[in-house]
Amino acid sequence: MEAAEPLLDIDRATVVRDRHALLDNLSLRIEAGQHTAILGPNGSGKSTLVKLIERRIYPLVHDDGTPVVRVFGRDRWNVLELRSLLGVVSSDLRREFEGMQQNARDAVLSGFFASLTLGLDHEVTDDMRREAMLALERVDAAGLADREVATLSTGEARRVLIARALVHRPRALLLDEPCAGLDPGTRRRFLDHLRALAHQGTTLILVTHHIEEIVPEIDHVVMLRNGSLFDQGPKVRLLRDERLSTLFDWDIAVDTDDAFYAARLR
Repeated sequence: MEAAEPLLDIDRATVVRDRHALLDNLSLRIEAGQHTAILGPNGSGKSTLVKLIERRIYPLVHDDGTPVVRVFGRDRWNVLELRSLLGVVSSDLRREFEGMQQNARDAVLSGFFASLTLGLDHEVTDDMRREAMLALERVDAAGLADREVATLSTGEARRVLIARALVHRPRALLLDEPCAGLDPGTRRRFLDHLRALAHQGTTLILVTHHIEEIVPEIDHVVMLRNGSLFDQGPKVRLLRDERLSTLFDWDIAVDTDDAFYAARLR
């Protein structure tokens, strides 16, 4: 049987802004179905990596014509087609989304058109409306359908935003710091929703600098530092005192509780 194409294959990505390398010759491969956490301190290149995967940073080919980024084996996508396989919830999108003056149902429907709002030229079908409600149900947010997004709590808005990414029934979700601004209880409930999605067959790629957000279903960890690949491998090997202390340049002790990890400074 032919092996499945990797979910993500990045070859020697370099991104320079103002003579500073945000990504420096980064090569990275994530297999299909491999729940993965991308971990690193502020300034390590995580957000730039998300923009590269989202195709918001160009060029995406080397001088010899070989592609820098392949998603599910392909380097050329239109946005709608890509979103049908890889849903993205980025920090930039989150900031724009959470102040929107529209109800949650319309916000989710906008995902069919790769826009933030429904426009007069957007034809919404009955099938789209059904899929939007099913996506809201998957994240336990169907009761929010008629609420304006701007009135939702941060945790509620995040669930609606994930529902928006799920309307295409993507094979994977790329989540950039999805727990930012959530209180501890809301964060744990939110992570429980991510765990449910993982069990339903959606591959998770979680970008974070908090190991507490790495749900038990995620077993693979990618560590970034100064725009480069610092290390990658099984969670049990990398989420250890010495490795995290070097990554974050702090003396860190790691504890585990109910398959979750936690870090504390010493």
